[in-house]
Amino acid sequence: MATKTALVTGAAGFIGLHLCLRLLADGFRVVGLDSHNDYYDPALKTAREALLLVDLNYTAIRGKVEEPGLLRQLCEQHRPDFIVHLAAQAGVRYSIENPRAYTEANLMGTFELLEAARAFPPKHLLMASTSSVYGANTQMPYRETDKVDSQMSYYAATKKANEAMAHSYAHLYGLPITMFRFFTVYGPWGRPDMAPYLFTKAIFDGTPIKVFNHGNMLRDFTYVTDLVRGIRLLMDVIPDHTMNDTRSKADSLSQVAPWRAVNIGNGVSVKLLDFIRALEQAAGRSAEMIYEDMQAGDVPATWADTTLLQDLTGYAPRTSVVDGTQAYVAWHQSFYHSSG
Repeated sequence: MATKTALVTGAAGFIGLHLCLRLLADGFRVVGLDSHNDYYDPALKTAREALLLVDLNYTAIRGKVEEPGLLRQLCEQHRPDFIVHLAAQAGVRYSIENPRAYTEANLMGTFELLEAARAFPPKHLLMASTSSVYGANTQMPYRETDKVDSQMSYYAATKKANEAMAHSYAHLYGLPITMFRFFTVYGPWGRPDMAPYLFTKAIFDGTPIKVFNHGNMLRDFTYVTDLVRGIRLLMDVIPDHTMNDTRSKADSLSQVAPWRAVNIGNGVSVKLLDFIRALEQAAGRSAEMIYEDMQAGDVPATWADTTLLQDLTGYAPRTSVVDGTQAYVAWHQSFYHSSG
């Protein structure tokens, strides 16, 4: 059987690393595109990429997704069977400071990707969205069939735009596209701008942790390998809107395009303070906390309904916060040498 090829954008990122490792283990040939930008220390991306480069089936490409024609060139050269688009300018708060970066990477980058896929269609195009698209919705758990018209940050707005852009290409050109909406992902090799790193570093350094919304934040913490398993299973579930009559009530499958959105989350809403307590327990140290008001662009709670993921794949993420934080803290100590 011929080796399947996957093109992964954002391959040296947090989720990209774990997905590429999974695909390589499954026998894929992987072409990984990443810009290694300086949003956070590029040394972390270099260290992640080093884990991939030991595999002869991995090809690393350095470049920005928004670079005109680059993705088209890669698709023409490698003819990927699957494309998983993870590259994006991430971070809710940074989108307030630097919205142009989100316009370039998230909007123009996605446009370049869709044009490349139109010219050289893969069997399945999968694209990262975010739970942030649910915005001001208060009915929980969030369902894929909920309206998503009230984004609270520019980052979320660009991701909602990506979903709409993808739907139009799916309709116009018959491209099968699955959008996955991620819920608070954490685990080894996580980004240093994310709460698990910031909290863990503060615990080991003995510096205070800023706890927003006075500790009343609720998040659906999803362990990264659970998330990647969900993506891998969804790769083989290709949307077909002509099968609309057989879909479940939970299905977000479009009536006019081979397009659907799928939540990937743990399906449990955890209080932020409980997550911090789990980090403390894993680190064997206590945290000093400073309680502050909600930050602009944040939402007080997220919680995924994972019925659709289970219906489509038979899988539901289940790694507990206790187990996940222990694995994260062990990696954090080994990578940053902060066990003293």
